[in-house]
This record gives sequence, structure tokens and C-alpha cells, in this order.
Amino acid sequence: MDKPAGITSHDVVSVARRALGEKRIGHAGTLDPFATGLLVLLTGRATRVLPYVEGEPKEYEATIRWGAETDTDDATGSVTREAAGSIPARDALDAAMATLTGRIEQLPPDYSAKQVGGRRAHAAARSGAPLVLAPVPVHVHSWALRAHRESESETDVTIVCGAGTYIRALARDLGRATGSAAHLSALRRTRSGPFDVANATSFADLRAQRATVRSPREAIPSVAEQRVSTEDAARLAHGMRVAATIEGARAALLDGAGALLAIAERSGDDWQPRVVLANE
Repeated sequence: MDKPAGITSHDVVSVARRALGEKRIGHAGTLDPFATGLLVLLTGRATRVLPYVEGEPKEYEATIRWGAETDTDDATGSVTREAAGSIPARDALDAAMATLTGRIEQLPPDYSAKQVGGRRAHAAARSGAPLVLAPVPVHVHSWALRAHRESESETDVTIVCGAGTYIRALARDLGRATGSAAHLSALRRTRSGPFDVANATSFADLRAQRATVRSPREAIPSVAEQRVSTEDAARLAHGMRVAATIEGARAALLDGAGALLAIAERSGDDWQPRVVLANE
């Protein structure tokens, strides 16, 4: 679904439970409250597919504001450092983005879900005693500069990255790499793996019970599929093996109508179901 700004991902899940009449709802990656865009939800038995969901790469549209860093690395925080009038030139910006592309070590924001000794970083930061966080490896596939508005001290970029990447931290580090200061002022997730926000349900439609629930098969498009007989569908419903008729180490097993029954792994000449969605 397309999450609006000002609500948490948990808020969306709560609304989805009521609207869909389903207690079992999971998500494939949260969004900060101020962010908008794609939030992938799985409902009912489809929540079992969550470990296999193809959620990479992720694509974001971000707006970076120049001149100040904040304690949250975004516009919701308090200013911690200023560099007035120091919006970088385009060539300096391009050079800095290049240093933040590829497999890099990223220092997570103080206000994040990272844990040290069982304590959440955001909880420690709110108490006035931020944790000492260690850099983590992340993969930034690409940056694309969409607009560089010097008069407004803002830059719009599209970032494609792997899971675990903090776009807030990229904004912060871009400011530092250009000798300036910066924070994230707007963020929108537009893609996550095979899913595109252009095809997402709006929050208004979700609340009005007009959401379209899609097949969990769409969450694992790269997994090869095998159609099974009615007899084998019954075996899968009981967690039993069925004969493999296609190559590969893993398969999405579907019934004749194309409904996902199970995700299975090869065991000799058979498929051993690991996740079963079929009804007994």
C-alpha cells in the first residue's frame, strides 16, 4: 500500500487488520512516520511467505536540505550543526555521491532501531544518552540527481539500494562529503523488489475496505513454479513431499488455477514443502 506521512507502519497494520478482518498481517520493511510510499503487507497464511519475499533492490525518492545536520538526520530532529550558505556545486555533489555508491560502511542514525546490549538506539537517544553504534555494510546501487535547487537549498535524488540502508544517513554523509551539512527533508519509497508504488492501494481505500489483496506468488517472482495435481495439492496441505518435474533447488508449487500452495526445496527427486499455504 501507499503509506501517507504522519503515521507509523504499525498504524497501517492496525488499520489493515480492521479493514481486512484479519489478525495475521506482517510487513516486508517499515517506513519512518514522516516518510511516504510503498509498504508491502502480507495477510493471513501469506505471512508465512515473509522470509522469502524478494524485497531488493529498494528505490527511494529523497529530498536533501542543505545547511544543517539534525540529531535524527531528518527534518523531525533538532539542529546539531550548521553550515550556512554552503550548498555544494554540482560537480562536488557528483563526486560525493560517487564515494557513497557501491558497498560502503554506513554509520546508522542515533535514532534508529539498532540495538546495543539489548537497548534500542532510538530509546537511548531520546533519554539523552545516545549509544555508540558501529558502522554496518550496506549496498547503494545508484544515485540519480533529479533537481538541484540552489535558491531553496535543496536537492532531489533517486536512490536505489539494498535492505538495511538508511537514506537519512546517506543525506547526512553526503553533506559531510561535500564539506557542508545536510539532512533528509522528504522521503518516498517507490519500489521494493517486484513491487511498485504506482500499483499500490491508497490508505483511504484501505480504510474504506476497498483494498485489493494480491497473490503471494507476486512476492517471489524469481522462484520457478510447478503446477501440481489435485492429489499432490492434498499431499502438500499435510506437509508431504511431491515429485519434482522441474529443475532447481527451490520451487513455488501452484494449483491448476495458479494459487500458491507451498514453497518447497529439493530433496532428491522430490519437493519438500518448507512453507505451506494450502488448506487441509
